[in-house]
Amino acid sequence: MIRTIGGALLAAACAGAALSAAPAAAQGGFSGGAVRIGILNDQSGLYAEFGGQGSVEAARLAVADMGGTVGGVPIEILTADHQNKPDIASAIARQWYDRDGVDAIMELTTSSVALAVQGLSKEKKRITITTGAASSDLTGKACTPYGYHWAYDTRALAVGTGGALTRAGGDTWFFLTADYAFGSALEADTSRVVTANNGKVLGSVRHPLSNQDFSSFLLQAQGSKAKVIGLANAGLDTSNAIKQAAEYGIVEGGQKLAALLFTLSEVHGLGLKVAQGLTLTEGWYWDANDETRAFGARFMKRTGRMPNMIQAGTYSAVLSYLKAVKAAGTDETEAVNAKLKALPVDDVFAHGGVVQPNGRMVHDMYLFEVKKPAESKGEWDLYRQISTIPGREAYASPAESGCPLTAAAK
Repeated sequence: MIRTIGGALLAAACAGAALSAAPAAAQGGFSGGAVRIGILNDQSGLYAEFGGQGSVEAARLAVADMGGTVGGVPIEILTADHQNKPDIASAIARQWYDRDGVDAIMELTTSSVALAVQGLSKEKKRITITTGAASSDLTGKACTPYGYHWAYDTRALAVGTGGALTRAGGDTWFFLTADYAFGSALEADTSRVVTANNGKVLGSVRHPLSNQDFSSFLLQAQGSKAKVIGLANAGLDTSNAIKQAAEYGIVEGGQKLAALLFTLSEVHGLGLKVAQGLTLTEGWYWDANDETRAFGARFMKRTGRMPNMIQAGTYSAVLSYLKAVKAAGTDETEAVNAKLKALPVDDVFAHGGVVQPNGRMVHDMYLFEVKKPAESKGEWDLYRQISTIPGREAYASPAESGCPLTAAAK
């Protein structure tokens, strides 16, 4: 079913039942006779390959693995493109809550969007699980009782890539930073890690979202003589910056590029010839073991692509939410919220994952190096794992996070 709201295309994919125009009365502890989950992300812009329709398919895989129902009622997935605009995202979320009976919203690529929708969801007392956005503020100073952060965050990326490169001798940094909440958080978190490892930040420059020409920014970074140029951006912005850096011979000149948020999807799009040697941090890789390879094969059959950590994280978030609903015996927010925080995360994305009181799901992260073309054995054989970053090191504790709800936690 297709709907248009505020210029955003809404595609509702229902598992076993059509979506009614308005939620009906509760049936057996389930509002509207169904459990409804919204996947709200960028499906047409610079982050479309980052999560996009791949995250929607990952959510549908989770529904399938629950048998399409929970507590005897159908599970429905709604999707929408927020166009990376907080106002559009908030309007969609409000309609989903007020008219369509949506119980939880997930994915939420773009930190400004995630922060806006998480704030609205606090007001509406509905659950959000962010997998696509990165800002550590989501479970830090902007935390809410109903907000969760799942796949990764800016602190984990900084600890992984920032810490590794600084300890390896890259002790001076200059940042190219996307000029919005995500870029600011990633630069700040990485700067702290660089400084803590006896490095020095020489400067930074901010660029607009969806930027096309990085020449002036790259020339400033090149002129800084920093050993590492930190790309505090994502998606096509990172890809374009890397391509244009190659044109200026920046790496050949001795400086190293740090792609602080770069996933399998973007590496594949860029190609090994250009991406080879990049160091990056992700929370999941399809070729890690037999279990991840089997999930990758299922995803590939649906999409023609291997999943990245955002998409696998969305599968985990949807599955964990549905397990919490099943354990609670209802989709009532407070009951499900309690189960989400109590149940361990044990699935193809993470084994032994722990949800902190501030909503941060703690799991191991991984430092990878992009393979050279001659090392790759296939189209999606792109990474060589360098190290594992234990979750307790990657993520802030509740007390360290700055979350006012858990400031006294140990």
